[in-house]
Amino acid sequence: MLRYLSAGESHGKAIVAILEGLPAGLKINLELINKELKRRQSGFGRGKRMQIENDQAQVLSGLKNNTTLGSPVTVLIQNKDFSIEKLHKIMCPRPGHADLSGLLKYGFTDIREVLERASARSTAATVGVGALCKMFLNEFKISIESRVLSVGGEGSPAGMKAKISEAIKNRDTIGGIFKVVIKGAPAGLGSYVQPDRRLDGKLAQAVISIPGIKAVEFGLGLGYAVSFGSEAHDEIYYSKAKGYFRKTNNAGGIEGGISNGENIILRACMKPICTLMKPLDSVNINTKHISKAATERSDTSVVDAAAVVAENASAFVLVDAFLEKFGCDSLRDIKQAYACYIKRTSHG
Repeated sequence: MLRYLSAGESHGKAIVAILEGLPAGLKINLELINKELKRRQSGFGRGKRMQIENDQAQVLSGLKNNTTLGSPVTVLIQNKDFSIEKLHKIMCPRPGHADLSGLLKYGFTDIREVLERASARSTAATVGVGALCKMFLNEFKISIESRVLSVGGEGSPAGMKAKISEAIKNRDTIGGIFKVVIKGAPAGLGSYVQPDRRLDGKLAQAVISIPGIKAVEFGLGLGYAVSFGSEAHDEIYYSKAKGYFRKTNNAGGIEGGISNGENIILRACMKPICTLMKPLDSVNINTKHISKAATERSDTSVVDAAAVVAENASAFVLVDAFLEKFGCDSLRDIKQAYACYIKRTSHG
């Protein structure tokens, strides 16, 4: 139903996304896209690149009078630091990064040619697309929010800041865990009939594809492994006022690959950034001698930013599932189909 492609390099002219499948009739607010882009650049521990770039989106196609036409929507985010042709070659791959595996895969002789696309700068496109999807979801009173749960094992705001400050002092980096919560999604999104149609599978793929994300769990997650079934599963109740409901939400809002009407809750782990100012051991790809890994301008911690990207990646998946369920051409028709479905299912 919905798909997008992104293009662009970290120090190229621009980051571009083309979103196809957004239905006609949706009002677009450019400022909301820019607000999401600004959120992606925020958080204690971000590097100097965020002081250079002030991401502003341009919508180049798919709109008339700020309303979608049903044709592809193109989002352009220009880079101020456009220096890809002038930057030095990189010979020593960073452990944990795509540097070496990408070099071997494509046959490059300069790691720069890997990192320019493998860079998390590409997530600006994810956020631009996700912001458009959030506007669609807002039409149905569906919201997505996130928060950082811990950084370096510390869960309090002061503790998290102290951990990042320690990493800055030691010229190191640090990761953490964040949570994404989707509120207002109806029961029935996704499907159990094929593995690739399961909503949790699609959400997991979208989130773990964000550079640096190494683990995703839903609801109770790994906690299921130490629980009895009688403790773990969410008992089902019914009332005329609420219809079907649950008093707990260990499933994280998804059962059998389908949303069940409760909040959809996922958590993800963001690893420490791979670029260390006190670099780890590596190998020079020319001499094959031991050398220290390359250092690039980078961040110390991006857990806040990763959470924002995950929100927007999740918004794309949710809209895709929504369009599959309720139609995909006209917002007006989708609203009618949605209203009929809610009427049928709201009271069992």
